[in-house]
Amino acid sequence: MESKCDAAGEQNPIDSEALVEWRPLLFVVLIISGCSICYELIISAISTYLLGNSVLQYSVTIGLYMASMGLGAYLSKFVVHHLFRRLAQIELLVGLLGGTSALLLFVSFLYLRSFRIVMYAEVIAIGVLVGAEIPILTRIVEADKRRLHVTLSSIFSVDYLGGLLGSIAFPLLLLPQLGFFATSFLCGFINVVAASIILWRYGRRVAGVKSLRAVAACLLVGMAAGVVLSGSISDAIEGGLYRDTVIFSEQTPYQRIVLTKRSDDLRLFLDGNIQFCSKDEYRYHEALVQIPIAMASSHENVLILGGGDGLAAREILKHDDVKSITIVDIDPEITRLCSEHEAIAELNGGSLTDERVQVRNEDAKQFLTESHDAYNVIIIDLPDPNNEALNQLYTGAFYRLVAAHLADGGTFVTQSTSPYYAREAFWCIHDTIEKEGLCVVPYHLQVPSFGDWGFNVASRGELKRDVRVQVETKYLTDKNIGAMFEFGKDEARPDGIVANTMDRPVLIEYYDKALTSWG
Repeated sequence: MESKCDAAGEQNPIDSEALVEWRPLLFVVLIISGCSICYELIISAISTYLLGNSVLQYSVTIGLYMASMGLGAYLSKFVVHHLFRRLAQIELLVGLLGGTSALLLFVSFLYLRSFRIVMYAEVIAIGVLVGAEIPILTRIVEADKRRLHVTLSSIFSVDYLGGLLGSIAFPLLLLPQLGFFATSFLCGFINVVAASIILWRYGRRVAGVKSLRAVAACLLVGMAAGVVLSGSISDAIEGGLYRDTVIFSEQTPYQRIVLTKRSDDLRLFLDGNIQFCSKDEYRYHEALVQIPIAMASSHENVLILGGGDGLAAREILKHDDVKSITIVDIDPEITRLCSEHEAIAELNGGSLTDERVQVRNEDAKQFLTESHDAYNVIIIDLPDPNNEALNQLYTGAFYRLVAAHLADGGTFVTQSTSPYYAREAFWCIHDTIEKEGLCVVPYHLQVPSFGDWGFNVASRGELKRDVRVQVETKYLTDKNIGAMFEFGKDEARPDGIVANTMDRPVLIEYYDKALTSWG
């Protein structure tokens, strides 16, 4: 039989079992592709979590990653000898970089103050290495030229399939169930498994195989330990992200929930953004609820969009004539936590378990689209519009949908960020509502944990500003309510504000600009 030089530069006969010989490499390709997509998504998701503006973070990561893969493919032409060894080395290095990516990103954000440098370096390094893998694999299988077209088509088919599996597994399984740290360590472990397949299945073709097997074994142990200890690592990292002691944290399919406590100060954070501070939340929720209720002709039936902490519901239940409250919050873990956690349940007065309160864990927009009910008051207590999913709940189309569910004489209110710290974002929300032909009145107050915070109350008819406190409050008075409708020169509406739409989500730009401006 004719002898040919194999891809590793050694003499090796090609026989009828050549196709079987390359099948383990197809599994390696599947792992490479799936893990590389997960690393890309991990970096993008962490960047969004820490910096906001998901479109920017995902776009930069994807663009830089693709360019780096191209660079890696180009550089692979300089690898001419010991291809199996180089492939195994690349896999080990990708496993190490990808497996520790979440840890490195959070550490750089907390302690090194060089997050973007580390992020870009991670993306480029992983992209270059992954980009070099397929060309090297292709050159390895060139030894069997009789089946080259079959093998190449199989490699690329499996490569695309791996990308699909990784992109589905990350948002639906890995991140919700494991979180950032365990997911990255697990993907790193799997990547090292791919390297181990090469080192054990094709060991006779790998120069210096014993030393590489030792490295692979160490990395497998390290990545496995990372998965097991990911909870402790997460606690330590979150302890640095938050001022107070973290007493609860959970990653859900929708967001990262963190609860902190210091003395009698209890704080809830969603994706790193504070939702309430127990020492001053009454200011926010009294302003959010009592003013639109006082402006409405009736408040028998109330709808809350968001508000899964039950604090807005507590304010509504102060009114004896309230017959029903419907809370629509997409995340069942929030409503479960805030109904079962003793300290939060005490803070919200057990509102989530009140017989007049119905909790619906649904998407707010979908609920409004499918519902035909009308409400006297609608409270929109959603997180800030820092991503595209939330942005759609601050568009003209959404406010039009909300207004369609108002009963005669009804009002709705939405939290609108800060007219001081995010001035353009605040007035963008105001103008977006006004553009729908609604009467809208802006107001604001000081909340110590938030700063100067604003709201917009709207109705299909005229709204009165001469409102009075109707229930017992801790902050609101008949006098200070009037002052809440006044804005200083540095909080007044600036020129050139554009309304927010699904097609042009300018609100995210305004909000991100404010975040960048205030650090």
